[in-house]
Amino acid sequence: MSRLTVSVPDEVLRDAVGTPPPGVEIVLWNFDRPAPRTRIDIVVVPYLGRSDRLRRLEGVVTSLVQSQSIGYDGIGELLPPGTRFANAASVHETSTAELALALILASQRGISDFVRQAESRHWHRAWYPSLADRTVTLVGYGGVGRAVEERLLPFETTVVRVARRERRDDRGVVHALAALPELLALSDIVVVAVPLNQSTTHLIDDGFLSMMRDGSLLVNIARGPVADTDALVAHAENGRIRLALDVTDPEPLPDGHPLFALSNVLISPHVGGATNAMLPRMARLVNEQIGRMLRGEPPLNVVFTNGLPIRTED
Repeated sequence: MSRLTVSVPDEVLRDAVGTPPPGVEIVLWNFDRPAPRTRIDIVVVPYLGRSDRLRRLEGVVTSLVQSQSIGYDGIGELLPPGTRFANAASVHETSTAELALALILASQRGISDFVRQAESRHWHRAWYPSLADRTVTLVGYGGVGRAVEERLLPFETTVVRVARRERRDDRGVVHALAALPELLALSDIVVVAVPLNQSTTHLIDDGFLSMMRDGSLLVNIARGPVADTDALVAHAENGRIRLALDVTDPEPLPDGHPLFALSNVLISPHVGGATNAMLPRMARLVNEQIGRMLRGEPPLNVVFTNGLPIRTED
């Protein structure tokens, strides 16, 4: 008889997790049907799809619901009473930071312009802004923000960090959000990596964009609703600033949307974590959670208990 039952949504993750320790049973459950057990100690939810599928947890006795995403906006209201929910911190930060850097470099060095010229079979040579010697402001200094910083520093940039509250660390000050007006005016590049919540919805609005320097670049790797899409369109259409967006509101962005037509806008379809680094990292996290539960230790990355948030990202 198993001491611990773990559900994963597909065979791919099950195979990556490998042979479980003695006394641990792994079952498949992708939330397209009722739970295969009335008790599942660790439930790993599908990576993509509607979050309202979490209502399938009603009637299931579980010790931990493990997400495969970092973000957890809107999750608390969907969880049954007493549920403990963990996000996938440590799984996606590296890949998301890689994409942020790729978007910055592509925007700064005119890669999209070169691609368009090559498609028209035209040789196009021009000067573009460097990444070196630029001031980059990170709005949001959680796991993703720190991973972006680690990749920016070798490019000889000045990195300014902004979080919910001011503090200091071994690299100096982390500014509070209240300091944004003066910091945006000094920034060549602004990378937004905040969680989506009530205080950050439409953080990037007309006022935010108006404070940015002419010619500066906004990179959104957070969530689409962190930005007011109408404001993005207005400021990009007048050509004063540039945009690099991995997330949009709505999402997916409808065919023919005005943002697609603008040469100063670079869009990727919310693929920050969509690399082959995800699967082995997710499998390691699942195995770590199994080991911790077997040893009677608290799980990692718990963000909700009894439907209440217990940890907030910066």
